[in-house]
Amino acid sequence: MQEIRLGTSGPAVSRVGLGCMGMSDFYGPADEAESIATIHAALEAGITLLDTGDFYGMGHNEMLLRDALKGGKRDRAVLSVKFGAMRSVEGAFLGYALKPAQIQTWLAYSLKRLGTDHIDVYRPARLDPEVPIEDVAGTVKDLIDKGYVRHLGLSEASADTVLRAHAVTPVSDLQIEYSLMSRGIEADTLPKLRSAGIGITAYGILSRGLISSTALNGQLGTGHRTVFPRLAGENLSRNLQLVEALAKVAEQRGATPAQLAIAWVLHRGEDIVPLIGARKRTQLAESVGALNVRLSDGERTAIEAAIPVEAVQGTRYLPDQMAHLDSEKNG
Repeated sequence: MQEIRLGTSGPAVSRVGLGCMGMSDFYGPADEAESIATIHAALEAGITLLDTGDFYGMGHNEMLLRDALKGGKRDRAVLSVKFGAMRSVEGAFLGYALKPAQIQTWLAYSLKRLGTDHIDVYRPARLDPEVPIEDVAGTVKDLIDKGYVRHLGLSEASADTVLRAHAVTPVSDLQIEYSLMSRGIEADTLPKLRSAGIGITAYGILSRGLISSTALNGQLGTGHRTVFPRLAGENLSRNLQLVEALAKVAEQRGATPAQLAIAWVLHRGEDIVPLIGARKRTQLAESVGALNVRLSDGERTAIEAAIPVEAVQGTRYLPDQMAHLDSEKNG
């Protein structure tokens, strides 16, 4: 497993990371024993970056990671934790709370649930319209100075917002959706962050399971994912046609559609770390196989021709969720 640095100021991490959200929330039931086995398999494969959020399963995901990292495994992991999202008893999102006292509270609970004395990369999940990003960065900087946090990261923020935070304390990376079907960061965000030495952790690289052989077989799954516009109704049918075109390219390459999609993200630059959202060891093995897929210029062209971004139907979130994305304000 190749190791790279997360931005110029961030920690050394594996070339791909493991996104753990689906093990606790949103994508239907998950087997806890299999989830832990998948985390262990990821560590054995050399994956060190483990991504979670304190609101995934109302803390369940953090406790799952705690159990998986017992026995000295914590030292092998770089924990990336999102915070600040408020949720109701029913699971609905109620906004974001990022005042200094609130951030300290989120952190205290996360440290306890994770069973650790520090978090490697700590990042607000979204912006709080009542709190300037400079104040959020300043609070996290204080926590870094005290040793509870190692690095500040951001999530779904615009380049300008990231740079404002970066002026307060170094930002290691921006976590944002980036895939063959979501290329919005290329025009503005990616060039600006590269100039500042800020990395990208890319989630949604398979467009929530849409870019997969499973989706082509009509087994996309259940849970929250079915409400995404790209996975609903006529949009799903039209987007699956794009995946079918990618599958033909993949067949010629001796790979799966998912592996080509991951390999494409990997080839976009060594400052971009794809997050694999595997919930099972079989999914993990397929995704890690993408590290062995080297793409020629012609193959990259064929992949992008199979899924031209202008042909993708539907936004990446529902309208009310899109409204919370600072990243959509200037690319």
